[in-house]
Amino acid sequence: MIPFYKLEKLPRTQKLRKIAKFFSFAESRLCTTNGKEGAEIFSTAETAFFSDAVKSLLNDPVFSDNAKKVFYEAAEIFNPGFSSAGTGDNHAASLRRALNCVRHILLAETGKEPADWDFTGSDGRLDPEKRHIFKGMQVYLEDIRSPFNVGAMFRTAESFGVEKIMLSPFCADPRHKRAERTAMGCIDIMPWERRDFFSGWIPDINVPIFALETGGTPLKEFPFPRRGLLIAGSEELGVSPRALEAADASLGRVSIPCYGVKASLNVSVAFGIALQAWAAFCNKV
Repeated sequence: MIPFYKLEKLPRTQKLRKIAKFFSFAESRLCTTNGKEGAEIFSTAETAFFSDAVKSLLNDPVFSDNAKKVFYEAAEIFNPGFSSAGTGDNHAASLRRALNCVRHILLAETGKEPADWDFTGSDGRLDPEKRHIFKGMQVYLEDIRSPFNVGAMFRTAESFGVEKIMLSPFCADPRHKRAERTAMGCIDIMPWERRDFFSGWIPDINVPIFALETGGTPLKEFPFPRRGLLIAGSEELGVSPRALEAADASLGRVSIPCYGVKASLNVSVAFGIALQAWAAFCNKV
């Protein structure tokens, strides 16, 4: 760890980036300490670094009053004599929030906008044995072109108990680095495979099929099945005619009522709304 007096001699932007990087590392450690108190995790030198850093930031005239309020609150928490937030989980939670809030202010000041995968979490490697699955709840992602959307849809599907994901041949690769980052480990534990409506694969006729598409039955009125296949289509073109034909011959289309001028949703957002409603139904039966 660089001594703080040396850090103070760096150009302002470089100094802020190094403080943000150190705070990010500290927050990651805090997330993997199995409930230890914050005071037990960091050395005296590290705690002194936290305190010196926020004192330096408080003296920086460029930061807004709102930012300095955050720095002041963090300075109280980083003080070795801090006790007002309690000990154990309360102290650790307060310490993490201070590290997190200061870090993001510094990133914004240096022109770095955080992406979802930049956020520090405590999930670590996910255990597939701990998944709650609704048997027979499957989805087909048809020509989802954006790796971000594919990753987000894997993460959403895992959260709502989907048993398996099928992807069309032209879906973005779940192993694309952007998809993996957005999925936050869910691609590793979600069963998935490539399938194609245009190459002879037709879902089991005994399994109800429905499409997430405009012009269908409103979400609250839709007869969700206990077991079934939900089709979500391309960001630009929606569900293909052949897939819609299969859905219309089965359960039909489910639609999400919108009330704004744009009246449309990102496909991964719409997918999440529909899956939550389906999972809530499955959890009742």
